[in-house]
Amino acid sequence: MDKTDPKDAWVIVDCLRFGRLPKSVIQLEQYLALQRLTRMCYHLIHSLAREQQVFLNHLFFKFSAFNLEVDTSAFGHAIIEFLLEAYSLDEIAQMPLEDLAKYLQTKGRSRFSDSEELAPSIQKAARDSYRLSKCVEDSIDLILGSSIEIILHLKRQIKDLDKAIARVLNGIPNTLETIPGLGPVSCAGILAEIGDIERFEKQAAIAKFAGLFWPRHQSGDYEADDKMLTRTGNRYLRYYLVEAANLVRRHEPEYCAFYQKKYREVHKHSHQCALVLTARKLVRLIDALLRNDQIYPRKRR
Repeated sequence: MDKTDPKDAWVIVDCLRFGRLPKSVIQLEQYLALQRLTRMCYHLIHSLAREQQVFLNHLFFKFSAFNLEVDTSAFGHAIIEFLLEAYSLDEIAQMPLEDLAKYLQTKGRSRFSDSEELAPSIQKAARDSYRLSKCVEDSIDLILGSSIEIILHLKRQIKDLDKAIARVLNGIPNTLETIPGLGPVSCAGILAEIGDIERFEKQAAIAKFAGLFWPRHQSGDYEADDKMLTRTGNRYLRYYLVEAANLVRRHEPEYCAFYQKKYREVHKHSHQCALVLTARKLVRLIDALLRNDQIYPRKRR
């Protein structure tokens, strides 16, 4: 809530009153099952992000010039398999280019269009990287191998959860999947936290529940000029709304234009601020579709 003198007094009085009962937060079984799955998916996605950062930190020890010279992701299937081989930097630098290019093409399942260009960049990165002692290098290879196994395991678990989420979502009638860019997981994450739309009086209540609002701070004659995004609210709903906004703005021109406008207006953390504001705009659309049981009106182009 806004921090103002009238609302301060209202909250104090309201806490002392009797007979004011909050709306029920009990959800239907389908929403509860979906919520357990989507929250676990949230947990695994963040665990994967943390593990990938741990992997990159140790990759720098092993291959300090990799990110500077190699123009591909360190988490691609071919690169992961290559690092699991635990070649030393000298072995990589002396490996025949034809063999390295063929290895990358095979492990990359023929998805590389420029494996002949990728192989020399990997060798250059190996030559430019600083060398570790044998003892330290062996330790780093073991850590990288363990980290890769954890990353692959988490990816498999996330894929299994995505399938389970899609199955449960099929039993819940909704119109959110008609929004361009939104898939089953994004829709499920939003629906699982909102539940019955009638629990919320209007779209602003959903935004406050998710923590997508900027409260006022006022006392006496003082009014704060800078308004910070609240740190309260349902972090799961906030996460799925922001992720959904990022997907929608890539597929829907109206949201793309809104995002670009807000991006230009902000000078610090432009992407994050514009994305949160786009998510706030998306809340109004989600509320309208769920409350009126409508599909997304696609515009003719």
